[in-house]
Amino acid sequence: MAAMARILNLETATTNCSVSISEGNDIICLKENNAVNYSHSEQLHVFIKEALEEASFSFSDLDAIAVSKGPGSYTGLRIGVSAAKGLCFSLDLPLISIPTLESMANQIKASEGEVIIPVLDARRMEVYSSVYNSVYQEIRATKAEVVDENSFKEFGSYPKVHVVGSGAEKCKETVQHSNFVFDTSVVPSAREMARIAFQKFQENSFEDVAYFEPYYLKDFVLQGKKNS
Repeated sequence: MAAMARILNLETATTNCSVSISEGNDIICLKENNAVNYSHSEQLHVFIKEALEEASFSFSDLDAIAVSKGPGSYTGLRIGVSAAKGLCFSLDLPLISIPTLESMANQIKASEGEVIIPVLDARRMEVYSSVYNSVYQEIRATKAEVVDENSFKEFGSYPKVHVVGSGAEKCKETVQHSNFVFDTSVVPSAREMARIAFQKFQENSFEDVAYFEPYYLKDFVLQGKKNS
């Protein structure tokens, strides 16, 4: 079954509501909409239905559900993970989680010796970031950090550093290294989840559906009214 594993991939960590169906490493279909305003609650299940129809699949044809686990938007992550867990429960399918920043890194074709730093915009001057080498191995763990002139300076000696994602603009304004290139156009997408999800499927690297939670990275704090 693993050779032809059919996986439904869900990406809702940012403004891009993205759904794909993959077979092995290959994407069969992709439905996504990167709207300024979050519309995941309305669009996600519509995209799932449309993707299945386009692939000529039914839910019974699927072997697993993969979901982008964060970091990212609290609301977006909750919608995606809730949908994935609901499908896994109802269909008795395994759940695969994909680090959001890892799938972003997979959008970049880097040469040997180069480094990829996916960065998601957080509040103020903060970003969520991690660092990957040219074969998409994580070489620095994910963390939330304030961007300043010393950010990522330990990678200043690499031949080229790709800083990609919604947080790249903050970095571009502050981080002054001649070997850094910045690309704000990269957004998390279910397109890049296929290869990672299939590898995890082959390794039986599944989540406990009952207890799995998104990777928020920072505690979510509701800003209530101050008592007068």
